[in-house]
Amino acid sequence: MKAIDQMRRRAARYLDIDAVTIAPAKGVFSLSFDDIPETAWTEAGPILAEHGIKATYYVCGGLESGWNMERPQFRTEHLQALHAAGHEVGCHTFGHTSVLRMDAEAMRLSLEANAAWVAARLDGHRMTTFAYPFGDATLAAKRIIRDRFTLGRGVRDGVNAGREDRGLIKSIGLESRRLPHYDLEAMMADAASSNGWLTAYGHDVSDRPTDYGCTPDDLDRVLRAAKGAGLEILPIGQAWAKLAA
Repeated sequence: MKAIDQMRRRAARYLDIDAVTIAPAKGVFSLSFDDIPETAWTEAGPILAEHGIKATYYVCGGLESGWNMERPQFRTEHLQALHAAGHEVGCHTFGHTSVLRMDAEAMRLSLEANAAWVAARLDGHRMTTFAYPFGDATLAAKRIIRDRFTLGRGVRDGVNAGREDRGLIKSIGLESRRLPHYDLEAMMADAASSNGWLTAYGHDVSDRPTDYGCTPDDLDRVLRAAKGAGLEILPIGQAWAKLAA
């Protein structure tokens, strides 16, 4: 099963590309948080406000008030507060289920359930961008995502520049297991010099993060690096509307 899953992921990466040109007037950086652990708002929110930055939060309605990766998840009041503060709310399926584990009908039901759940709590808000749970993508899932959303964000490292796949945008992980291996300043400089788009995703934010989270100092460093490189910092949906040609 693992070998088959890997083949499906690789097929999604290299086949059925819906190519678009990433061509901003200047380099862009976008920050996102997946699943929305509680601390992605309670700890990260004040840091974002201090920097005057808006991010994208990819929500799974089925995780509300629950636990994931041994961390408490967001509550409805957190989602409403971050939305009111001007952050983007995007879709991450309803139950945080890998698309490898869903057929087309199950995926449709999950997306519709999440859309209805969010709209009921955010005054009819319609999510326009999507992030794949676990970064898993398939050819079938990409087609569904392209029909329902402006883009799908994956977890493949790299700067988006030139021709890119609208159904599987690259993104780096602001995760304690990944951050030590990145030269963040070089990646920011690359995005600036290539007039590209660097997106990043995180999860929990605390002094003792999970392997998938980062510390407050990590987050502050990333934002300072983006500013230092002269990148424009925008939520994913807003960036996409501005830079895709």
